[in-house]
Amino acid sequence: MRSLRITTNLPVADIDEAKSFYADFLGLKTEEFNLGWVARYASPDSDAHVQLVTGDATAPEDSVISVHTDDLEGAYAEAQRQGYEIVHPLTTEAWGVRRFFVRAPDGNVINIVGHKD
Repeated sequence: MRSLRITTNLPVADIDEAKSFYADFLGLKTEEFNLGWVARYASPDSDAHVQLVTGDATAPEDSVISVHTDDLEGAYAEAQRQGYEIVHPLTTEAWGVRRFFVRAPDGNVINIVGHKD
């Protein structure tokens, strides 16, 4: 699998309350999106970014990182071939991404995501 970008998913109780720390103090002022349960904030001057997550809308567990790839189906097939636990099956979500969750051998849940072109 080729990883194009990796985003940290930080658990927070309330995105609006957490936003001021990440936007004002850390300088991640650009809100790339906000779905209410997940929001991504980025630096307008660099590649720095983070996602704040209150609880995934469709998956049974929250992920610790999101890994963006250009071959999502290939990554899914490889995860299955290697016997990794699929926590959330390959799904096209209502908000426009296609993704699946896989559990790493260390127990961390990873969101593998591909964006529609």
